[in-house]
Amino acid sequence: MYLCNLFWGERSVHAHVGPSRLVTDRALLDTYADTPGSLITILQETQETYGYLPMNVMERIAERTGTPIATIVGVATFYAQFRLEPVGKHLIMLCQGTACHVNGSELISAAVTDELGIEDGETTEDGLFSLKHVACLGCCSLSPVMMINGNTYGSLTPDKARKILRELAAEDAEGSEA
Repeated sequence: MYLCNLFWGERSVHAHVGPSRLVTDRALLDTYADTPGSLITILQETQETYGYLPMNVMERIAERTGTPIATIVGVATFYAQFRLEPVGKHLIMLCQGTACHVNGSELISAAVTDELGIEDGETTEDGLFSLKHVACLGCCSLSPVMMINGNTYGSLTPDKARKILRELAAEDAEGSEA
């Protein structure tokens, strides 16, 4: 079901949300719209629903909370946790911190780019993978390291990184055949 008139008014939203989420979304704004300091919570929950922060949804949050849209966009662009564009099913966060850099993160990045045909900040055409270089994942003892959907993969080599990506793609292909 596409979320439209029930919660966001006449605006169309390009995200698929099941009926059970509609009640939660409505409850979210009903709960937090008038609570000072709740903008980050609202944005986090919104991103959890859509996978990113669509502009028309941020406009609706501005209307409901009375917060200027410039403030909302400012918060969304300031914090690295927020995304303004949709991401693939598998978000690859590739660490570029000092330990990872020294231990070959550039080689891992090149392998991921070669394997998937995408650069930092891009998503594969099939929507399966997105690549994001991040400053640090805090797993320095595992460097070089990447995180995919919350799972950490460390002590990477280019071949190990390619294998992980191929396994994820194969799992998705098997899941779509079932």
